[in-house]
Amino acid sequence: MDLYDVTIVGGGPAGLYSAFYSGMRDLKTKIIEFHPQLGGKVNIFLEKMLWDVGGQQPIQGEAFLKNLIQQAMTFEPTLCLNSKVKWIEKKDDIFTIMTDSGEKHYSKTVIIAIGGGIFQPIKLEIDGAEKYEMTNLHYTINGMERFRNKELLISGGGNAAIDWACELLPIAKKLTVIYRSDDLKAHESQVKKLKDHGVDILLNTEIQTLNANAQKTAIETVDIMKNGEIQTIMMDDILICHGYNHEVSLDFENKIAPKRNDNQLFESIGQCKTTTPGIFAVGDIVSYEDKVYLLVGTFNDAVLAVNSVKKYIEPEANSYAMVSSHNEKFHEKNQQLLAEIHT
Repeated sequence: MDLYDVTIVGGGPAGLYSAFYSGMRDLKTKIIEFHPQLGGKVNIFLEKMLWDVGGQQPIQGEAFLKNLIQQAMTFEPTLCLNSKVKWIEKKDDIFTIMTDSGEKHYSKTVIIAIGGGIFQPIKLEIDGAEKYEMTNLHYTINGMERFRNKELLISGGGNAAIDWACELLPIAKKLTVIYRSDDLKAHESQVKKLKDHGVDILLNTEIQTLNANAQKTAIETVDIMKNGEIQTIMMDDILICHGYNHEVSLDFENKIAPKRNDNQLFESIGQCKTTTPGIFAVGDIVSYEDKVYLLVGTFNDAVLAVNSVKKYIEPEANSYAMVSSHNEKFHEKNQQLLAEIHT
């Protein structure tokens, strides 16, 4: 049996920073991630600028994620991608973590870092829509340049849709935003920005039909229903921002199942401990008073959980890790970095 001190379920920001801090605490660490890549929901906004991460200059999501992953790998945790955790049980103080493929992982403790669960974009319920996903029907943006001088239709009225519209203002030739309700749900300042730039915003409007080009390879026009009337509009690309389906299928044997609230979030009894000794939760999946559901809150959760893990395994251990400026673990790494700076 290959036994780990801590196994982190989820490789988003919460899981990644937990892995880094686990290394600082000399814990043998494993990350299990469902997706084929690390990063969680950051992968949805790779091109967006992040301004609200402490001590970090404004940075694009892609660069931020690269730094986060590099930091997480500092102490070489074991990494398991494309692995969906389905069941956790406990016997003789050892947790057995089972994936849908039947693989078993063994650990002294578990940190749950699954965010809101496994997320998949809510797709258009129109027959044949999936065949255009390889051409001009999009559910996220991996490169804004592809929309330069294009006419883009954005369907959605939440923050994701409106934020993308604002980001694309200087790039796209024309933007049209449609939303099924009578009022946009996004931040007022972002909506005002679109209106000030003359963006067409069509409320009480939904996509009805996708009409292909002559080659049947891409969408050429879209039939929309606005206030009960059908209109046809031309566009180059469509971006669908209707939200995400979240699956939280992770389950436990009854005797160790942590308590969850009405929103299926794990309740912390303090320091990101769940109601089950040895199981901890971080990021969007944990709930406690004064919880901050932002990236900055994620990092705090990770530190609290890992310190709790350390004390659970070694009750006489220090309550927190030595700060990096005095931590011997970084002495050699600091010397290498300084040498690179002065060369």
